[in-house]
Parts: sequence; structure tokens; C-alpha cells
Amino acid sequence: MRALLVVNPAATTTSARTRDVLIHALASETKLEAVTTEYRGHARDLGRQAAESGNVDLVVALGGDGTVNEVVNGLLHSGPEPERLPGLAVVPGGSTNVFARALGLPNDAVEATGALLDALREGRERTIGLGLAAGTPGTEDEAVPSRWFTFTAGLGFDGGVVGRVEQQRERGRKSTHALYVRQVVRQFLAESNRRHGTVSIERPGEDPVTDLVVAIVSNTSPWTYLGNRPMYTSPKASFDKGLDVLGLSRLSTAAVARYGTQLLTSSPERGPHGKHAFSLHDLDQFTLHSKVPLPLQMDGDHLGLRTSVTFTGVRRALRVIV
Repeated sequence: MRALLVVNPAATTTSARTRDVLIHALASETKLEAVTTEYRGHARDLGRQAAESGNVDLVVALGGDGTVNEVVNGLLHSGPEPERLPGLAVVPGGSTNVFARALGLPNDAVEATGALLDALREGRERTIGLGLAAGTPGTEDEAVPSRWFTFTAGLGFDGGVVGRVEQQRERGRKSTHALYVRQVVRQFLAESNRRHGTVSIERPGEDPVTDLVVAIVSNTSPWTYLGNRPMYTSPKASFDKGLDVLGLSRLSTAAVARYGTQLLTSSPERGPHGKHAFSLHDLDQFTLHSKVPLPLQMDGDHLGLRTSVTFTGVRRALRVIV
């Protein structure tokens, strides 16, 4: 098997020595080429080159969710063809690793490499669905290029949190769960639309859902982790179905305390719920509109401000080794 290993040298939970050990282990089972990323978007470029070359059977992403997202967008640059395109494998090296853990992989890079090698020997793989987001035709965002995401996207509050975390990381702060919690609090205190939301959900043939403060899109569950605690915004979300959405129409102090507690105690059976919570399951296509520009995030990556984004759930889009 011809494999390309895409290595993010800034991965927060792997050292250079650990990466050397992992490369040696993978090279023992595959014809391996390892490339270290040198700039933002490099992993996407490498994934695209692998897809277009026809000479690569497997692309392994060693890094966090951002690295995985870039590789996926490179692999699917010309569209999903899981039987033709290289398969994807993930070795978690970030601080959270939602996608890898949602696939059932260990959160430790060495253990995950062992699981990957076992999967390769046994021929274990699955074809999963992904989310695709694009600027909505007829709006000021229509020229925004489409982008794939593996586990989540959000317009509004969570996008603002991700943006704040990225700002802190650019200043040299380490990405930790405590950093995320602090930025959640700061985003809440700065949120000007927390009582009267500006976001609406529009679906073909359905009445719109309006006045949302938060709209979180899930392609799988859990949505994220706080340490080792899984968080379920949309418990029924699955790689085998369309997209799920959780919308919140109020973020008062009492509402944040209530939904925060529900999220911390969420389970595969129940997520946040209540008078101001709205959930949709297994959607093929919908659009999020906002009356004002709001921050957009995908797979924990801040993508700037948007007023209208159309989402598509694409089933059986990517072959992954598990």
C-alpha cells in the first residue's frame, strides 16, 4: 500500500521523537512518504496532490482536527468519489481530536497508530458522510467557496468562541480546555444579540425557524469534548445520516447556566432541550441566514464573518480506515 503521511509539526500532543516512532511503525506496513506541513493550507494542498496523482492509496493525517479538515478538503477538491480516491486515516495529535474520537480511535497517538496498523492488516474501513458548506446563491456571500467539514460547523456564538481561541493561540497561549472555557465566558459577556437572535434556518418546503442566537450543525456525535467528557448537542447525529442542527433562541444568564448544565450532563440519549432550544435531525440541505454578519466556524477553525451559508449533508463521501 502506498501511503502519504501528512505531519503537522505544531501538533500539541506529540513530540518530534514520538513522530519519528510513529513514522517508523507506519513505514513497516506501507510504502510511506512523510511530509511535514510548512504553512496554513499545506495539508489541503498535499491531500489534493495525493487525490490527483493516482499513485497514493492512503493519506494519514497526523495532527489535530484542523489538519484533518485540510486533508479532507484536499482529497475532495473535485468532489467525493470514495472508491477512486485515497482512503483517509487519522493519528490524533491535537488538543481535542473530536473527529478521531468520534470514529472510535484512541486519543493517544501511539495507541491510535497501533489501531490503524491493525485495521490495515484486517482491511477494516467504512465510508462516512460529511458536511459541505457554501455561500448562498443570491446573497452577498455567494462567492464564498464551498468547504467540507467532518464533525461540526456553527454560525454565531460558537464561531465567536473559536475566533477568540485562535487569537489567544496567535499570541502564544497554549490550546487547553481551560482556555476554551475562559473564551466561552468572554464571548457570552460580549454577545450583543444574546436575547434577540439574528439567525434563521430555512429548509425547502418548511417554515423558517427564526430569531436564533446559536446554530450548531453536527455531522456526528459527540460534538466536542471537555477533557475526557463527551458533549452531545445533537445526540442522534451520525456519520451515516444527514446533518443535525441545534438552535438556541436565548442566551440569558439563566439560559446559559441551564444549557451549560445540560451539555455537561448530556448523553447519547439526550442533549440540550427546553423552551428556547430547537433541534432538527438528518437534514440533506438547509440554509442559515443572519441579519448581521456573524462568525462562522468549521471543525474548530474560524472562517470569518458570514450572513448566509447553505449546508448540504453528503452521504458516503469519504473512505476512512478504522
